[in-house]
Amino acid sequence: MASGKHFKYVILGGGVAAGYAAREFAKQGVQPGELAIISKEAVAPYERPALSKGYLFPQNAARLPGFYVCVGSGGEKLLPEWYSEKGIELILSTEIVKADLSTKTLTSAAGANFTYEILLIATGSSVIKLTDFGTQGADSNNILYLREIDDADKLVAAIQAKKGGKAVVVGGGYIGLELSAALKINDYDVTMVFPEPWCMPRLFTADIAAFYEAYYTNKGVKILKGTLAVGFDADANGDVTAVKLKDGTVLEADIVVVGVGGRPLTTLFKGQVAEEKGGIKTDAFFETSVPGVYAIGDVATFPLKMYNELRRVEHVDHSRKSAEQAVKAIKGKESGESVPEYDYLPYFYSRSFDLGWQFYGDNVGETILFGDSDPTSSKPKFGSYWIKDGKVLGAFLEGGSPDENKAIAKVAKTQPSVANIEELKKEGLQFASKI
Repeated sequence: MASGKHFKYVILGGGVAAGYAAREFAKQGVQPGELAIISKEAVAPYERPALSKGYLFPQNAARLPGFYVCVGSGGEKLLPEWYSEKGIELILSTEIVKADLSTKTLTSAAGANFTYEILLIATGSSVIKLTDFGTQGADSNNILYLREIDDADKLVAAIQAKKGGKAVVVGGGYIGLELSAALKINDYDVTMVFPEPWCMPRLFTADIAAFYEAYYTNKGVKILKGTLAVGFDADANGDVTAVKLKDGTVLEADIVVVGVGGRPLTTLFKGQVAEEKGGIKTDAFFETSVPGVYAIGDVATFPLKMYNELRRVEHVDHSRKSAEQAVKAIKGKESGESVPEYDYLPYFYSRSFDLGWQFYGDNVGETILFGDSDPTSSKPKFGSYWIKDGKVLGAFLEGGSPDENKAIAKVAKTQPSVANIEELKKEGLQFASKI
């Protein structure tokens, strides 16, 4: 076997979770040369949410080094120099194509071997592409996706090249909503297309979605629901010119942005670790079924203590927190100190146009809407509670102040009982501020 580099700890993946894990290792104490991050990306770990927001602004756009981790949670920015100062090796532009957990060996596309004592799998998700489904014409130019900084650069270049053109956004989730707003701010004619009856169906109720759809429509974004892209036309250069929809509609397009979801990147470990719910199964310390191998962020299916079930969470907040938990557990094991179990409160947020919402808890049970959800209001502020078995399990708020957002987080955490749902509707946000 070709000799390669050996490290005590290896983090595989270079996203948010990797960056926060590195910071926690540095905090807990790591010797120079003990830790390596192996990433297929060419840059040090950065805050991925910036790509669908600030990166695409026509003015004062976010650029590196502005959003390296851990700036997204109000921490110090870890510049590439930080890693070398701490003796942490950043092995970038390196794709691992084989992982053998029995011999603790990772092999790169170039044939280099890396061995480790403890592995943190932080591979994240890959975007689902329309070419995966064999969609006709889906390999045309200017059909773009957004996951990594390279994708964002391609999108910025296309936005500039096709100035003031027509954009079609395929998908009605996070990426669909954030990128439709970004394209509109860049003076594009924007049409959003998605098959579901309303936007963000995994989280939004029909009432919540109605606000955002009306708000976007008022901003000039056209929304086509209940249909999907089944093919694309291109010109002689191979540049996309039109999107064909299932209902027979044909939309002109200079740029198409697709956001139809992601898949956790677990392929390297198939058959070597226990899997559950599409991810790698872990305990409350993010250790997998293989001792000394941990999985964090998007790829981990972990025990969600509050709801007593296993869950996989794709969100930046959990990427940060699971990374810190795993490193504390690794270091705790070495020093013989016990670490509390991961007790996560699910949290999601998004920002677009002048809007910003936060959600905490679980979106199960019946829902009520409260506050001002008029899309023409100058400062709309409204929310929703999810009530199950007489308790509030989830809370959503658009336009909240930091204190109000803290209050709805507390509601989701403490799960207060509700005697009268009509009363709760009247009280609205006041209910949260009393908890």
